[in-house]
Amino acid sequence: MDKLLVDRGLLTHTIDQLEQVRQTVSTRASDLVVNAMGFLGVPYKFGGTSAETGFDCSGFVRAMYEQTIGLVLPRRANEQAAATDRIDKNDLRPGDLVFFNTMRKAFSHVGIYVGDGKFIHAPRSGSEVRVEDMRAAYWQRRFDGARRVTPSAEADIKPAN
Repeated sequence: MDKLLVDRGLLTHTIDQLEQVRQTVSTRASDLVVNAMGFLGVPYKFGGTSAETGFDCSGFVRAMYEQTIGLVLPRRANEQAAATDRIDKNDLRPGDLVFFNTMRKAFSHVGIYVGDGKFIHAPRSGSEVRVEDMRAAYWQRRFDGARRVTPSAEADIKPAN
């Protein structure tokens, strides 16, 4: 079968297309993480959606995705979880979303995975956007799951205008 596909120029073409998609996804995730890191130190503000006013957790994630990738995620953490595709914690890649139960409610907190077991988020009142280790006992006990914005999830998320 492979020989037939190669003879027709289809296998190479398909591999090239897959590699292009992989590189695009990797670049988008890298851009997302780099952009998010530029907001370290911005104060937390309940309901906040901008660097000027401050961010809450889901407002931060939403702003990063809109600014970097051009997708407008839902406003609340639990809605962001519902609009994205579930992945295994072991499959996390930079740019994926990580969710925690911090208010005795599933998916009440969200951050962006940056790699090496760490995530960036807007934690709580009196704090600011920062990077933390998911392996810390506090976060391990509250971990609710990981999600990825995939092409199938993007169909349910509106593009930024």
